[in-house]
This record gives sequence, C-alpha cells and structure tokens, in this order.
Amino acid sequence: MPYLGSEEVVKELRRALSNPNVQADRLRYKNYITKVIRYMTQGLDVSALFMDMVKASATVDIVQKKLVYLYMCTYASDKPDLALLAINTLRKDCADPNPMVRGLALRNMCNFRMPGMTEYIEQPIVAGLRDKASYVRRVAVLGCAKMHSLQPNTEIDGTIVNELYALLRDPDPVVVVNCLRALEEILKDEGGVVINKPIAHHLLNRMKDLDSWAQSEVLTFLLRYRPRSDDELFDILSLLDAFLLSSHAHVAVATLRLFLHLASAHPTVQADALLRTSAPLLATCGAASRELRFAGLCHVQQVMRSQPGLFGTHYKRFFCGYSEPSYIKFRKMEILVELVNDENVSLVLEELRSYCTDVSPELAQAAIAAIGRIARTYSEKCLDILTGLLGLKQDHITSAVIQTFRDLVWFCPQSTAAVCQTVGACVDSPQDSEGKQALLWLLGEHGDQISSAPYVMEGYIDGLKTELSSAVKMELLTAAVKMFLCRPAETQDMLGRPLHYCIEEESDVCVRDRALLYYRLLQRGVEETRKVVTGPKSDPSMSVLTGRQEEPISEWASTFNTLGPLAGCDLCPQTDATSAADQPSCRAENELLPDVTLSSPDDTEEEISLSLGPPLSHETFEKMWLDLETLHRQTLGFPRPRAAPDTLQAALQLVKIQTLAFTPGDTVPWKAYIYTRSTETLILAELLQGDQQAPGSDESLVVSVKQQPVNQHAIRGFVSVLKSVLWPIKSKN
Repeated sequence: MPYLGSEEVVKELRRALSNPNVQADRLRYKNYITKVIRYMTQGLDVSALFMDMVKASATVDIVQKKLVYLYMCTYASDKPDLALLAINTLRKDCADPNPMVRGLALRNMCNFRMPGMTEYIEQPIVAGLRDKASYVRRVAVLGCAKMHSLQPNTEIDGTIVNELYALLRDPDPVVVVNCLRALEEILKDEGGVVINKPIAHHLLNRMKDLDSWAQSEVLTFLLRYRPRSDDELFDILSLLDAFLLSSHAHVAVATLRLFLHLASAHPTVQADALLRTSAPLLATCGAASRELRFAGLCHVQQVMRSQPGLFGTHYKRFFCGYSEPSYIKFRKMEILVELVNDENVSLVLEELRSYCTDVSPELAQAAIAAIGRIARTYSEKCLDILTGLLGLKQDHITSAVIQTFRDLVWFCPQSTAAVCQTVGACVDSPQDSEGKQALLWLLGEHGDQISSAPYVMEGYIDGLKTELSSAVKMELLTAAVKMFLCRPAETQDMLGRPLHYCIEEESDVCVRDRALLYYRLLQRGVEETRKVVTGPKSDPSMSVLTGRQEEPISEWASTFNTLGPLAGCDLCPQTDATSAADQPSCRAENELLPDVTLSSPDDTEEEISLSLGPPLSHETFEKMWLDLETLHRQTLGFPRPRAAPDTLQAALQLVKIQTLAFTPGDTVPWKAYIYTRSTETLILAELLQGDQQAPGSDESLVVSVKQQPVNQHAIRGFVSVLKSVLWPIKSKN
C-alpha cells in the first residue's frame, strides 16, 4: 500500500533529478539519489524514476554508481523494457578501465532476475573470468553460478566448467574458493565438484593462504577425496596437523572431521586427533556467543561417546553460569554426569545440588534427575542429597525426587531399603501425575518394606473420583493389586473400592479394561494373579555395571561438524530421571523379548528350565570358580554383542541368567561372568573373547562352563539358551 502523498514525493524527486542545475552540482545530485534510495527502502514505490536513475549511472563516482545499481536491481523485474537500457549501461561499464567499476557492473548485471538475461551476461562473464583484476574474477566466478540458476534445466556449458576448473589454480585464494562454490552449484545434479589427487594436493598446499571461513569450506570439500596409499594419507595428515590447533573453532572442528574421515582405518590416529582438538573444543564451550557455546557442548558430548575420559580433568568448565540460558545448562549437566569419577564426585554433586533450588522448576528437576543418574554408581552420597531435598517441601522438587527414587530402585536394587525408609518417612505427596505414578509404583513394588504404604495408598483411593489423569488411575489399580498380594490383611477392604468405581463409573475405556482384567484375575485365584501381576525383580548383580560402553569413532564421525549433534541428542527438561526407554515398564526387554526365541546358528536346542534363585556374592562366585573344574568349553561361532552392558544384562535376565560382572568397553580380552540354576544344579560360566591362549577367541565368543553337581543335559541346555539370547543381539549390531 503506497504512502499518503507518495505521488507528490515522486514528482518532486523527478523534477530535481531532471533539473540541469541540480545535475551540475554533484553533491546535490548525489543527495537526491540518496533520498530516492531511502524512500525505496521505506517501501515507497519510486519505480517511475527508473529512466532518471539510469541516466545517473553515467558518473565516475563509485558511491553514486552503487546506489544507482541497487535501484536498478530492485526495479528491473517491474520495468523489463526499460531494464534493457540499464543492461546496455552495465555492459558498457564492464569495459571500464577501473576494475572496481567492472566488477561492480558485472555483479549487479548478474543480479537482474529477468527472462532472457543469459544472452546478455554470458559474454561479460566469460571476459571477467580472464580479467587481470582479481576482484573481477571473483565476481565472474560467482556470476557463472548465478547464470546457471537463471536456467537450471538447460545443458551445462562445458566451456564454463573447464574455465572454472582451470581457475582452481588462480593465484588469488578467494577466486579458488569461489570456483569450488560455483562448480558445486552448477554440477549438483552430477554429484558436485570432483576432487581428484592434483586438486586435493593443490588445495592442501593453498590452505595457509585462505581465510578461516574459506579454510573450513575447503576442508569440507576434501572429504570427497580418498588417499590411494598410507604414505599419501600420512602426508595429507601432516599438512593438516597444524590446523587442528587453529584459533578458529570452525577450522579446528572441520579439520578434526577430515582427520577422522581419512584415518578411519587407524583408530590410534583418530584418538590422537581427538586429544589434540580437545583444547579448541573446550574453548568453544566458553565462547561469548551462546549459539557457538551450545554447538561446542553438543560436539563435546559426541566425542565423549568414544573418549569418555577426555575432558575428565576439565569438569569445572562445565559448571553452569548464572546468566546462561536453560538449554546450555541442560547440556552441561548431562556432560557432568558423564564426567563423574571418584576424585570429583563430591564437587560435582555439590554443584548439582545448588541447581536443585533454581527458580526454574524444569532446571531444578533436571538437576535432580542428574543426581539420580550419578546415584547408580555413588548411591550413598546421592541418597543423602535427595533425602535432604525432600525437606524443602516444594511440589516440583518432591515429585522429581520420588521419580528419581523409582528409577534408582530399579537400576540399583541394593539401595531399595534406604529408598523405602525415606519414602516411608516422607509426609508430602507429589501433586503432578508423573510424581504420583512414581510413588504408586514404589508402593506397589515395595509395599512390604514401607510401613505406611497402605495408609498412603488409601489417601489416593479416597481421591480417585477427583483424579483427572488416566495414567494415575491405572497405576493406582496396579499398585493396589500388588499391595494386596504382599499385605492382604491391611488392603483387602480398600482394594474393592477402586475396582468397583473403575468398572461401574469410570468413563475411560483403558482404565475400565485394566480394572476388569484385575477383577477377573482375582476371580481365578491369588496365585494366578501373582503370576501375571508380579514380574521379575531387579537383579542385585546389576550394581556392578557402571559407566557407558565406549562406541567406535566411526559410529558418529560422519555426523561430526554437522547439525546432527545439535538435533539428535537433546536433553529434554523432563521431570523424570531417565528417558522413556529407561523406565521400568519399558526397559531393554521390550526390544529383546521377541528375538529371544530365535534359533542360534549350528545348534539344536535343548529343553531346560532355568531359575534365578538367591544371588551369589562376588566372593562366593570367585571361590567356587577356582575350586571347580571346567566341564565344557565351546566356541559360539560369532563375536560378542556390541550392545550396552545394561541392555545385555536385561536380555540375559529375561531367560533367568544372572550377570556378575563385565569388563569395561573394548578391553582385550573381554570377559563376562554369569550364573544360573537348573533344578538343583548351579551353573557358572565365563564368556571370553580376545584371549590368545583360548582357541578361536580372537574373533568368536568362547563360553566356559563349570557346574555343581554335574549334569551334562543342563550344560547343553544352558549353552543353547545362551546362544539364543546372544545371537539376536549380535545380529542387531
């Protein structure tokens, strides 16, 4: 919508621009041209002045030419007929003795977005590619890409492509980088610019002449080249070595990505490159720009997947600042959890405790969740902190602590007694649905260890009619049935009330079906109900599994220095201590259960009934292992599964095989000690890979079995079950 009085303004400007007296005064004439540009940027339609502005381009004043060219590019599509006159003026300027004028005219002529422009700009562009002035060559190279974008469906001009490839050896570094950009745009349908050995080595030798942004672009293009020999590979890495410590973060990270790509067959070289680049990455995490800081933290997390201890001595660099935005604080807390060790656990927990009282409820709950994850390794210290937080009597803190207790009990069964004691003494109940579900789960699973459990649950049953969350209602039904199974005398009367209400009055179909399920189960008898409702308890031997398995660098190297780390591993400010995949109701068995029945290769299954029984202590297992003789040793025919330790343990627990200990990460030789029971027989086993003294253990997994008393049928059945579990996991990896 034109401004009021715009016609009068345009008329006044036209009179001034056509006035000979104004044209004779260069300063006044330039001021009126500036006024035209100002009105144009404010949204006023001044396209009627096109011819007067074209005449104004006939000047030696560079500033005035820039203003007029800006006007021409803006209104050329609206005045296509008059724009031909402007093109003639620009073509004339392309032959000007001043290289600045030549480059300026060529750049603006390429910016005209009109049909049929190719025939007018092709000849000036070709001439510009051979111009003596580097500025004109820079503009001409980019003009080739613009000319191609005007007619993308036409056949690619081989002459232009050859000229651009030849200009890759131009003495001006900016021309070289612009050629790469233009070729990438023109040849994108054919896979982009081709980087062969001469081009790759030329670009590497020119790296020191480029600015930081050009260096990062060249490093990205060099990812397309693969050295033909190890000698060439190490020559290239030697040339790149200095850029790993570049003061520019984007150059250091781009160099690291190229290092990881080229040295994919040399893990030692990759690890050394990560070590050398740790300083630039840490500097990025402390950058003034919040966006750059966040990107640095995401890439640090990615590196820690393969080198978890690389930043261990710099853990204080990841303490949160008061003025930092929440998305950076969430990332830092996630990194701190990974960096905890025996030396810094006290300081890290003290820092996280200070975040638990933050004014942001989301940040406080995330800090409590972080303490809960550390508690899987350092239970005693973390339980003291979590218990103290309950005394603050704030709803969001109480809810987060209860959820953390629920997950801690699942992952660390040895802390169950302390958690139950704390929950029993807690007088405040969570008010949000997630906290209520966590508390009800604890009451149902461990109600026999919480003295006040029936009375707490009775309060929830009394408020069932006013409860809005269907998830809380279903959890209440499950908890009430489990409580009845372990404490029938105290809960028999109260169990009928939620069942009756949910069956007769509840409108939610899921809640009603859950109530009907439990009602019909109870009609079949208590023992039948117990078989269905009471699942397997957490294995106390899970306490020995700590840390995260190191991943091969090749797993994430392809997404390094891209948007992948920023978008693929966000830490959501949720109130639960773990993601949905880590919840007790959807652990790793949800993924592995359908595959446990698969047949293992080259083996016939033996029918056998395994049971968990009471857990063995580490001392008892060691004594029995040393005393007993090895009765059976077999090569399973496949390498060990590369799954996380907790995933592997969850799969074994499903078939009643308990895990005692794993060796960490990719340690060679890799070992795991497991045990189970078959009727009256205790079976002990060692899984081994990578021991030179064990035949076939370099590549395949070897199982050694000891037993008391001896039962060959049980041994064959145990090995069959073991293979049926390990083979599907290995196949997935």
